[in-house]
Amino acid sequence: MTANPKPGLRPECANFSSGPCAKRPGWTLEGLKGAPLGRSHRAKVGKAKLKAAIDLTRDVLQIPTDYRIGIVPASDTGAVEMALWSLLGARGVDVVAWESFGEGWVTDIVKQLKIADTRTLKAGYGELPDLSAIDFDRDVVFTWNGTTSGVRVPNGDFIPADRQGLTICDATSAAFAQALDWPKLDVVTFSWQKALGGEAAHGILILSPRAVERLETYVPAWPLPKIFRLTAKGKINEGIFVGETINTPSMLCVEDYLDALVWARTSGGLNGLIGRADRNFATLEAWVKRTSWIDFLAIDPATRSNTSVCLKIVDPAVATLDAKGQEAFAKGLAAKLEAEGVAFDIGAYRDAPPGLRIWTGSTVETADVEALTLWLDWAFAEEKAGLSVAA
Repeated sequence: MTANPKPGLRPECANFSSGPCAKRPGWTLEGLKGAPLGRSHRAKVGKAKLKAAIDLTRDVLQIPTDYRIGIVPASDTGAVEMALWSLLGARGVDVVAWESFGEGWVTDIVKQLKIADTRTLKAGYGELPDLSAIDFDRDVVFTWNGTTSGVRVPNGDFIPADRQGLTICDATSAAFAQALDWPKLDVVTFSWQKALGGEAAHGILILSPRAVERLETYVPAWPLPKIFRLTAKGKINEGIFVGETINTPSMLCVEDYLDALVWARTSGGLNGLIGRADRNFATLEAWVKRTSWIDFLAIDPATRSNTSVCLKIVDPAVATLDAKGQEAFAKGLAAKLEAEGVAFDIGAYRDAPPGLRIWTGSTVETADVEALTLWLDWAFAEEKAGLSVAA
C-alpha cells in the first residue's frame, strides 16, 4: 500500500476547462443529426435554425422582448469588438478591468480606437475596482464575470437606471449561470463555448433599444470593416437579428447550440441552470473551507464566480517559492490530474497568478466536482512530496 493511495472515485466527465466548456450531460453526436449540412444558411431551413437559436436564447435567458439578439462571427471577442467599434466615441468612456479580458478591452479602446476621453478603472487579480467611482454619464465597458480571475460583479445594483451613457457588458462566462440585470445593460455579449458548452467561433450580440438608438444616430469617426457593420443607410440591419448572419455560420455548430438550449429549457430554464452552477460551486467551496493548502483567488466571497473558479495554493511550502517555483508546482499538480484522466485543462490562465481554474458551470455534474476534490488532494500530496525530495 502506498503512503498516498489514489482515490477510488473518479469523475465521469473530466472536462473542467473554462472554455470550451463541458458538453451538457448526456450529449452525443447523434443529437446533431438534424443539422442541415451542405445547405445554405440563407435557405429556408438554415434561416429557420438560426431564428430558432435566437428565440430559444431569448426564452432561456429571459431577455426583454424589445432587445435585439444577433448571431455574429468570431466568438465573444467578435461580438465585443463589433460593439466597441460601432458604438464608442459619442461620449467619454469608462472601461473597468480586473483580469485579462477586461485588460484587452482597455487596450482596444485606448490604443486601437484611440478614444482620448477614456478613464480606466483597474484592480488586481482577486479584487474588483471601486464600482462607485464609475461615471455612468459616460459609456461604460466591463466584464460581468472575470473568467481569468474568478471575480464577478455581485449584481447590477451599481448601475443607475437613469444613466446617460451606454453599458457594454462582456458576459461570456456569466450568461446561463448568473442572473444578468437586463434593464441595466445596453449591450451584452457571450460565446457559445462557455456556459452551455457549445462549439466555438460563434458569438451572441444583444442590444437594448438605447444601443439601437445610438447606432442609428451616431456615425464613428473611423472606418468600419464589413464584418462590424450593424447598420445600413442609417438604420439598424434588422436581418442580423432574425438569423441573417453577417458571414457564413457553421450549421453543425448551430445545431449543437440548439441542442444545448433545448437541454437548458428542460433543465429548469435559467433558474435551473443557475441552481446547478451554484450547487457545483458550493461543493468546491466546502472543500476549500476544509482544506488548508488551497484558497480562492477572489478575496471577497460576494464576488466569487460560480463558473470559472480560480484558486491559489497557500500551503507555506509552496507560497514561499518564487514565482517560477509556484507556477511549476501548480502546473505539475494539473499535469498529474490530466495524466490520470480525472481533470483536463484546469491550470490558471497564462496571464493570471499561478494556481488552478476549475469550471463549475451548469453543464458540469456536482458528483464530478465532488470526485475531483479527492483527486486534487491526492495530486497536491504527490506534488508536495516531490518538492520535499527535491529540497
